[in-house]
Amino acid sequence: SGFRVEKDLRNEKIGFKIREAQIQKIPYMIVLGEKEQESNCLAVRKRRSKETVTINIDTFIDKLSLEVNRKTLGESIQPI
Repeated sequence: SGFRVEKDLRNEKIGFKIREAQIQKIPYMIVLGEKEQESNCLAVRKRRSKETVTINIDTFIDKLSLEVNRKTLGESIQPI
């Protein structure tokens, strides 16, 4: 899909990882745990939001592609 992705597998608390991602201005933080894998979904948090939404993986990729094409990061990702 042409997206740059980094994974953070360090043994740190999730709050620490979120703060680091915000400082680095990463637009989306994605959590993919056991619950998300079972439901084929992602827990997605936007950089400027404290809200985490759950969204189907394929839907997220489609919406992210649309945002990149329109250059409107953050506007089309809504919870399922």
